Amino acid sequence: MIAVGAGPQAKYTVQQQPPAGSCHYRYEKGEPVEDPTCTPGAVSPAVTQANLKSTICRKGGYTAGIRPSTTVTGKEKAINAASYGYKGRMDEAEYDHLISLQLGGDPNDPRNLWVEPPDPGHKAGAGVNNLKDPVETKLHTAVCARKVTLVAAQKAIVTDWTTALRTLGLG
Repeated sequence: MIAVGAGPQAKYTVQQQPPAGSCHYRYEKGEPVEDPTCTPGAVSPAVTQANLKSTICRKGGYTAGIRPSTTVTGKEKAINAASYGYKGRMDEAEYDHLISLQLGGDPNDPRNLWVEPPDPGHKAGAGVNNLKDPVETKLHTAVCARKVTLVAAQKAIVTDWTTALRTLGLG
């Protein structure tokens, strides 16, 4: 069962992060994967299978209106980098939602956010680049097209984003 976070807030505050050095990346097929103890994922109670058309699948975008400000997430990212022992360039790491906002992930629950390092082979100075983003977009498209349920997509990405599409028969 995936935890349920607080959902979208009118005003976000900096959330407490795991202790420094307590989280550890794993690598699947060479891709960085979050520590499931530190980042198990959390969903937003505001997004359900019944309200997809008025939330994540609506035209005009859902995520921009619920995303915490960089004032909040910038502070969280720095603290979370210490949690994971990330020592690389901060402008090349993404403070990423494990369950993306476009899949109904909680916007600011620390269980759903982690400093995702750049993919191996990433060229220094090229900015954020990771292979998880296209997976999230394909899952979002499949959920909105009713090819998979919201819960199935959320569970697949939490289990292992590197195999989520294959697990759901989408790639």
